[in-house]
Amino acid sequence: DAIIYHMGNSPAHSAFWESLQSLPGVVVLHDYVLHHLMLWHAVNRRKDVRRYRREMAERYGAAGEAVAVQMERGQLTDAVFDFPLVEGVIQQATGLIGHSRYVVDRAQTVRPGLRAAVVPMGVPLPPTPDRAAARSALGLPAEAPIWASFGHINPYKRVEQALRAFARFRQDYPDARYLLVGSVSANYDVRSLVQRLGLSEAVQITGYVPAADFGQYVAAADLCFNGRYPSAGETSASLLRLLGAGRTVLVSDIATFSELPDDVVAHVPLGAAEEGTILAYAQRLAGDTTLRQALERNARSYVAREHTLAGAAAGYARFLAELHGWSSPPLTRPILWEVEPAPEAGDTVEQKAGSVAGSAVGQRAAEIGLLEEDVRLLDRAGERLRSLL
Repeated sequence: DAIIYHMGNSPAHSAFWESLQSLPGVVVLHDYVLHHLMLWHAVNRRKDVRRYRREMAERYGAAGEAVAVQMERGQLTDAVFDFPLVEGVIQQATGLIGHSRYVVDRAQTVRPGLRAAVVPMGVPLPPTPDRAAARSALGLPAEAPIWASFGHINPYKRVEQALRAFARFRQDYPDARYLLVGSVSANYDVRSLVQRLGLSEAVQITGYVPAADFGQYVAAADLCFNGRYPSAGETSASLLRLLGAGRTVLVSDIATFSELPDDVVAHVPLGAAEEGTILAYAQRLAGDTTLRQALERNARSYVAREHTLAGAAAGYARFLAELHGWSSPPLTRPILWEVEPAPEAGDTVEQKAGSVAGSAVGQRAAEIGLLEEDVRLLDRAGERLRSLL
């Protein structure tokens, strides 16, 4: 009934982009800047880097061509964020969904009149974290202030500014720790930076960690820093998970991050005042437990209210119904799922397995908010599962 393409600035989306060119559909634009995707696509899928340079010249003139030449030579530059290469995606879209007003507004300047909607990014709300238990499990000090940054570590995450502020913070809190949790870019020597700042004993760089450990590190943190500049216009799922876990988070005051409410995150301006602002926030929050706890409650409530999976599903349904002229959104009423009766004693192993699979599918479907109109589809899926088992 509707074709939906999720487009983000990752090689994982290369095949989607290729399909979109011949079969237009609704685009969910996760990043406004798709430059790195388009370069990867030209080099690795089309095997034609000249096409990339030609498009940069046609869209952006001499300045675009000059940046293309730099990128081809491996001379990575922040200037690519000024040349998003998203125009072709927007022109092929039959409608557009963004997770922020920032992305939708920018897309509509490229193609005025494009039908578009802001839909929440649904994220699961985790259990309320136990800070003390997480620190004990990770071998971290029980009482020391702990800062943390999460996700892929690269120069755009403003880690240097945060580390410099942290070094000054330790003058008053010498036992403070900073956790850098996530993979590290091959183009960013963060370990040397930590050493130059004299923080080798206070900063822990974990590298990539599995999901269970990631959650423990989130629970252990007092203050999370989620910086960004330049920005690709992304809505950060990892940031929403931090907020959903009820963490106190500092964010760069830029692009989509600026849309977050002031009573949910602390906004850090870019520029000369950046390091000092990070330090001032950290000192205030370390000395004001009541304020920190209020921010933690507000953060969790914001995600529980604004970024639920059910809210995201309803937002998709409403937009698609309006766009395609459906009489009503397909997701309107909750299903009341009934667990199938237990297999009879004489059932075969295959019959028992099929019954268990069917009931488990029903229960999980109810948990994620699938609704009555999906019953026939789920029945077919259940039959398919039974045949496989």
